[in-house]
Amino acid sequence: MIRTDSLGQSYSLTGFQAYCSINNNNVAAGNAIVSSAPALTDPGTLLTTTITSTNAALSVAYTATPLATGTRLFSFASPQRSAGRNFESDYRLIAVSAAAAASPANIFSAYQARLGTPVTGNKIFYSFVLYNSGFEGPPFLAAQVIA
Repeated sequence: MIRTDSLGQSYSLTGFQAYCSINNNNVAAGNAIVSSAPALTDPGTLLTTTITSTNAALSVAYTATPLATGTRLFSFASPQRSAGRNFESDYRLIAVSAAAAASPANIFSAYQARLGTPVTGNKIFYSFVLYNSGFEGPPFLAAQVIA
């Protein structure tokens, strides 16, 4: 398994690192831990997202919909920030969709339980990642000021 670090340099994961990476994703998705290596899978990435965020609703419409068979959507979000902020590095797993779920994903109650009720005028940063068989695709990043 080849990864790229923040400086753009490629490196290979050791067997233990690959085992932990795959099984951490499986646990987050609610799947069983695997002891033998699965075939390398690329779940892809989302094409587009449209976020609806208010202090009473939070949902994301995405394409392609529905997701491919066995593919889940991992929704990560940041704590609420100042609307003037343009960079975020603190993303937390908020919700995991069902396999092959259709758009939109309602993540309001999951966000509220984890990070509190959204406040009008604050900004939330999002990272949406597709998951399949222990592997994650590249993130789709977005940000939105709460209306």
